[in-house]
Amino acid sequence: MIDREKLIQTIPDANLMASAPGRVNLLGEHVDYNNGVVLPIAIDRRVWLVVRPVDNRLIVLHALDLNQHITFSLDQLANRVDLQGQSLPNWALYPAGVAWSLQNKGLSVSGIEAAYTSDVPIGAGLSSSAAVELSFAVLWQKLGGWELDRMTLARLCQAGENLYVGVNCGLMDQFASGHGVAQHALWFDTRSLEWQPIPLPPDTVVIVADSGVRRELAGSEYNNRRAACENAVELLNQKYQNIQSLRDVSPEVLEQNKDLFNEEIYKRARHVVDEIERVKKACEFLMKDDAAGFGKLMIAGHKSLRDLYEVSCVELDALVEIACDLEGCFGARLTGAGFGGCTVNLVKKDHKEVFIEKLKNGYLQRMNRRAEVYVCKASRGAYIEAIK
Repeated sequence: MIDREKLIQTIPDANLMASAPGRVNLLGEHVDYNNGVVLPIAIDRRVWLVVRPVDNRLIVLHALDLNQHITFSLDQLANRVDLQGQSLPNWALYPAGVAWSLQNKGLSVSGIEAAYTSDVPIGAGLSSSAAVELSFAVLWQKLGGWELDRMTLARLCQAGENLYVGVNCGLMDQFASGHGVAQHALWFDTRSLEWQPIPLPPDTVVIVADSGVRRELAGSEYNNRRAACENAVELLNQKYQNIQSLRDVSPEVLEQNKDLFNEEIYKRARHVVDEIERVKKACEFLMKDDAAGFGKLMIAGHKSLRDLYEVSCVELDALVEIACDLEGCFGARLTGAGFGGCTVNLVKKDHKEVFIEKLKNGYLQRMNRRAEVYVCKASRGAYIEAIK
């Protein structure tokens, strides 16, 4: 847990605190940029931000977890440089990208001095970047006095990450961080932007296991997979005029046209099309409080991410295999972009302590690595409050 008073003391005259959660995706991986449906939860690991407004156009940031500081101007955002003309470090691109996106929309963005910290692990696939983005976005909304619905705010944060940071993420992460509902999963249609909170199965807990392996999301592997999905749509458009994304492709149509694709494009498309179907079925299971049925879909999703989308790694596979052999585990899968990061597990509540201990020990024995394993509760979305 964050030491609230200690954080406030880093900027003694701070008068506002903002917070936004990370997220873990229960099902629907790599489908948000294909207009699919996803099923994340906002988690009780968050970014916390304390702020004092300043009477100039400067942004002064203190990234406490990195022990780094930077100052840049709101009038030089397009150049991505600090006051000395040096390129902004990667961590500063996220708040700068939010400011850039908001200004491009014609919204007022004011100068600030801010200090922030987080217990969302960086690079673990729990969307620490979206939590940073939403915490700054709700802050600038408060300071600017402008009204904007939460979905539009999430989309502006996504635009900042896509166009300013250079990561072609979908909207799921920012949506979940902005719209979290305690004790609920979030069914989200990334095409229509409709969403609905769905209660999690009673007597279950969501447990996250951090493999300790880190990947660079902005790297070529993520963008290559997105490009493969777009290529699949282009090839199908040679025969079908109504296909805008893989969301429009049924498993049957994909199979009937398998000869249009090379092996790589087919495998990527197969995962996306099947994963969208899994989310549809998963919602039915949740409505019936069927944790066992839901868990089977999680396991199938991991196999697809491993074999078809090829974003798993030996460490993630080990965590999933160990978890699925433990009593009380309904299902397990990698979560996030992959290539490292975390797995998510749906576990009987009265088995959680033993499950955590055995998963840690099993991973250490098999991989000679330590995993951080912890319960994640579904949490509220981004908010801001006055510091009293």
